[in-house]
Amino acid sequence: MFNLEQFIAENVTKRPKSMFLKDIEANRETLAKKIWGKSVLVIGGAGSIGSSFIKALLPFEPASLVVVDTNENGLAELTRDLRSSGRYRIPEDYLPYPMDFSSPVFTKMFKKRGGFDIVANFSAHKHVRSEKDIYSVEALLQNNVLHARILLDLLAEYPPQAFFCVSTDKAANPVNIMGASKRVMEDVIFSYSDRFPVKTARFANVAFSNGSLPAGFLERIRKLQPLSAPSDVKRYFVSPEESGQICLLSCMLGENRAIFFPKLEEAQMMTFDAIGTALLEAHGYEVLECSDDNEAIHWAHALQNGSRKYPVHYSYSDTSGEKSFEEFVTDTETADMERFSSLGVITGKQIPDREKVEELYRKLGAAFDKEETTKEEVVEILSDYLPNFEHIETGKSLDQKM
Repeated sequence: MFNLEQFIAENVTKRPKSMFLKDIEANRETLAKKIWGKSVLVIGGAGSIGSSFIKALLPFEPASLVVVDTNENGLAELTRDLRSSGRYRIPEDYLPYPMDFSSPVFTKMFKKRGGFDIVANFSAHKHVRSEKDIYSVEALLQNNVLHARILLDLLAEYPPQAFFCVSTDKAANPVNIMGASKRVMEDVIFSYSDRFPVKTARFANVAFSNGSLPAGFLERIRKLQPLSAPSDVKRYFVSPEESGQICLLSCMLGENRAIFFPKLEEAQMMTFDAIGTALLEAHGYEVLECSDDNEAIHWAHALQNGSRKYPVHYSYSDTSGEKSFEEFVTDTETADMERFSSLGVITGKQIPDREKVEELYRKLGAAFDKEETTKEEVVEILSDYLPNFEHIETGKSLDQKM
């Protein structure tokens, strides 16, 4: 029987236990004090990271938990998972709501409850493939940046004791619009940090998270379809459990405007083709390397007849926005590497220039109000705001590949 958690530990993170357990144990009393009996709102809680955050949070017994997500099916599965596992104390006041956090009905619900003690936002476009054209770019920036202000203005009326919003390692020296949007998001949330405490975390790829390439490998194997992956793209990985823990530690233990990140060494990076090969071998297949997508699709038909040779197409990356390596800290940022065993913390961040943030909002709003705005125009607006944003454009998106 294939065990995904065991596979991740042995072949992807190569850690038998969570790298954050030591920091959780060292701060267990503080975490309990900050969470026990509190009201908690988790936005985007049906996703991989949001649901892992909830599982990391529940042992500390909050008094109430409201989970908001646009994925109604995901919310149903989250609830079934929590209640069926027998591992979690679910508050009596537990409510999963299928709604958009920027919608009027969310505002009604939020105000009726008088706000929350702890708010964590995981709602985000997280894939580089979400920037294939101007329409996908606008949807990405609306969700990751522009709609954030609706939530932040609401929080300013009902200040939480802690607010967390997830970022990404791709926000450090971004080369794609998704990463740039998250770097801008950091400034947007920090511009409210004089009204309530704001924290975030940049962290590695979450192994086998919803929609990720490794998760796609599992679907391809289930459907006996060929695997396709870049062979030259290296990424840091954390397990789903670790993703929730780093967010919990950041949310509850971080100082105002702190950015947490995992202490990972370059040697711990993995390539996607290596993960694909290990996964196929774990399923009892022999890898059959093909020269292109069509050849891989051709040989996949033999799988229907019981072939144990599994076709794959591994190739060099040639799509827009792909960075060959990942980083968490830029050379203009200062990181405290001593406070935690497994976490670094970017400190000394100042409240961003609000007028500059407002000007960015005006420019993006004006661009999206026009009928003929181009992706290039949006890249220019973001580049004016982020001087270190160097967008990699090849004219080819991930959706053009297998």
